[in-house]
This record gives sequence, structure tokens and C-alpha cells, in this order.
Amino acid sequence: MFGYVTINADELKVKDYRKYKAYYCGLCRVLKEEYGFSGQMTLTYDMTFAVIFLTSLYESTVEKEMHRCKVHPVKKQAMLRSEMTKYAADMNVLLAYYHLEDDWSDEKKMSGLFGKGILKGKAEKIIGSYPRQSRVIAEKLKELSALERENCMDLDKVAGCFGSLMAELFVYKKDVWEERLRDIGFYLGKYIYLMDAYDDLEKDLKEGCYNPLGEMYKKEDYEERMQDILCMMIAECSARFEKLPCLVDVDILRNILYDGVWNRYRAIQKKRTEGKEQKNV
Repeated sequence: MFGYVTINADELKVKDYRKYKAYYCGLCRVLKEEYGFSGQMTLTYDMTFAVIFLTSLYESTVEKEMHRCKVHPVKKQAMLRSEMTKYAADMNVLLAYYHLEDDWSDEKKMSGLFGKGILKGKAEKIIGSYPRQSRVIAEKLKELSALERENCMDLDKVAGCFGSLMAELFVYKKDVWEERLRDIGFYLGKYIYLMDAYDDLEKDLKEGCYNPLGEMYKKEDYEERMQDILCMMIAECSARFEKLPCLVDVDILRNILYDGVWNRYRAIQKKRTEGKEQKNV
């Protein structure tokens, strides 16, 4: 479900691209140090956005390191980390754990049983450190699973469920920024959920799987309505972001919110256009 909150590399300055990559590598490094290879497997671009965003908002101290890794064994790579990197790493692992637990509980997937077994000890430590986030993530994933089993087609309800989960995750701590951070996480979470449903629609329909867009897809104006809904979610998220005093790395953050989040959408549109052209040949 993750991987939609990314940069548009073509529109970034070289120095900003390198900095974004260093934050991404920094998150990967912390996941390895704290949780080993299984932790690294939970790495997402979405959490890289969270690291940069929260680091900018709270003006956290950023440390630069140089390391080799399995992906880059020859040349050392620049890695940036702040206190928010550890927080994002913890949330990454926690989300993965509850998702795997959900897969086992709902569908008896062996991958869910195996995966949650590997992450259980690591997740329990995080739950102890972040009881608020842990409780909401667990509750909302269960609620979402129940709605999906009911074949719920209420987009606001199902997407709002995942939005509430992300809202809690974005609230690093309860302070003056809590309300605005919660709103940003909420609308970004709704966007991620709906974008994932849009991405998987054709496959889900073919396999007879649940997809909240199943009913709307039958309407003639489906594509227009879908684009409007996705635009609305990002517009609400971005409007609240602009009211925050983020100055450091703001060009990277704006690149993500105004452009990068549409990478997958553009790719889907291109693929569908090419598919139609081939049929017409």
C-alpha cells in the first residue's frame, strides 16, 4: 500500500536529489542497525517523506555519515539522520508488523504468520515506547479489515480509516503542531489508500478481489471523478503544510507534495493510453 509519496527526480536540483537520497539511505541504515535485515525490508519512500518533513518542522539536528552497504558495496554513500529517522524507522516496523498480523488473522496467509513471527520481538519494544500510535494503528487496521470484508464501497469511510491511522503516525508528539500534523497525515493517508485502490483496480476486478472503487468504476465519469478526489486529498494536505514554518528542505517537500505523489498516477495513465492504442492498431 505504500510507495506513492516520492520525489519527481527530474524536477529536483542535483543537490536536493542527493540530499533526499541521503535521507533515504539514512533511514535504511537506522532500520538495519535497530532491526537488522528484516527491518530494512520494511523501508518505504513514504517514511522518507516523514523524516524530512518532521526534521524540517522541529528543526532537528541532522548528522551526516558515510557508509557502504549491500546495494553499494564499493563506494561509500552519504547518509543523513536525525531523531526523526529513528521515529520513522520504528513506525515503519510497527506498520509492517500489524499489516502482517492482519494478513494472518484475516486470510491465514503463511507469509503473514512467518513475517509477524520475525518482527514480533522488535514490534513489542516499539509498542512499549509508542503506545498511542500502536493502539491506533492496530485499531484502524482491524476496522479497515472489517469494512473490506463487508465489501464497503463508501470511499470516505474506508479511506478515512487509513487516513486516521496515518494521522496518528504523523503526530510525533502532542504539542502546538498536533492538530495540523494530524490533518496532514489524515489527507495523505486517504490519498495513499485511494491511490493504491486505483492502482490495483484492474487486477482486483480480474481476480474477483475487493476494491472500494468497484462501484464507481461502472460510471462513465469514473476517471474524472477519481482524479478530482485524488486532487482534493493532496490539495487539503498541501494547504495545511503551507501553514507550517518548514524552511529547511522545503523545496524537496514541495516537490513531493505537488509533483512526486503523482508519479504512479502518471505511469498508470501512460500504460492505459498505450494499451488503448495497441488495441486500436
